[in-house]
Amino acid sequence: MKAMVLKAANTPFVLETLPDPEPGPGEAVARVLACGSGLTIQHIKAGRMPAEFPRVIGHEITGEIVAVGTGVTGIKVGDPVTAYYYLNCGHCRWCIANLEPLCENTGGNVGKNCDGGYAEYIKLPAHIFLKLPEGLDYKAHPAEIGVIVDAVATPLKVLKRARVKAGESVAVIGGGGGVGIHMLMMAKWALARVIAIDIATDKFDACRDAGADECIDASQGNVTEALLDLTGGNGVDVVVDFVSAASTLEAGAAALGNHGRLVTLGGAGENFKVDSHAMLLKEQDLLGSRYVTRSEILDALDLVARGEIWPLVTDIRPLEDAEALHEQVENGAVTGRAALLIG
Repeated sequence: MKAMVLKAANTPFVLETLPDPEPGPGEAVARVLACGSGLTIQHIKAGRMPAEFPRVIGHEITGEIVAVGTGVTGIKVGDPVTAYYYLNCGHCRWCIANLEPLCENTGGNVGKNCDGGYAEYIKLPAHIFLKLPEGLDYKAHPAEIGVIVDAVATPLKVLKRARVKAGESVAVIGGGGGVGIHMLMMAKWALARVIAIDIATDKFDACRDAGADECIDASQGNVTEALLDLTGGNGVDVVVDFVSAASTLEAGAAALGNHGRLVTLGGAGENFKVDSHAMLLKEQDLLGSRYVTRSEILDALDLVARGEIWPLVTDIRPLEDAEALHEQVENGAVTGRAALLIG
């Protein structure tokens, strides 16, 4: 099979011909039609996230099962599938509670600790594959279907985690990013008042198209004041921070109103200061949100299948153009998401 291989961090992809994978007991193999090219895997390529090399990266796949090993009962040859990012065990107390990101026996991540989707075929434990629901034209739109596992599922989880209600205000720091712009879509879908915050002002038109009612230029350094102004001094109900630098977290926390909720999703992951007295008086929540559960991916797939949300993928290229595409991702030049067509 053809595959784009990273020999080490911060090196170019190498197009190689590798043996076609064969499933062992409990495993399955899928033919990959497309794979999303998000910032998470660019972090692996750039060396900002550790991985085992050589490695075929990529996990946001659309594929079709072509072979299953002994003992596999949940999927069969011909099934259209995507993949769960975490190599969760499926049997610890957290997995049984449908909280797979907290798995006690995790084997790491697809495309990081095992070979991923930048290849014509991918082999995984069978339970890591998720069957696509009927109603998704995955053959006509493999790139868009593949990115749902992150671009749509992550914001869907945030809506639940932050208990967003219709009519509330939701501010998204990093709203012009690949997941951030889908957070805007999902917040608008939830009937919230949506505020996009970013330094990339050239993406504000796309943010408005995605559902933003207002946009704030974070490069001006007045995010807290701007949010308070937009809410008549009351503060916002929810701030979702995809950057999570100390400065953005502190600005978001200071802009919260009564019962306000601040959600961090990784990013810089820096320590920050918060006014505990304001938290007490206003009964505010500080929340972390770590990827998604399998059921949240299925819910996101169903949303798209019903036509309620459609992923924004603006840069789709063949496998051989992976290096050029990742340069665009690294430079923040992609609006929405990017993906490679493979099969």
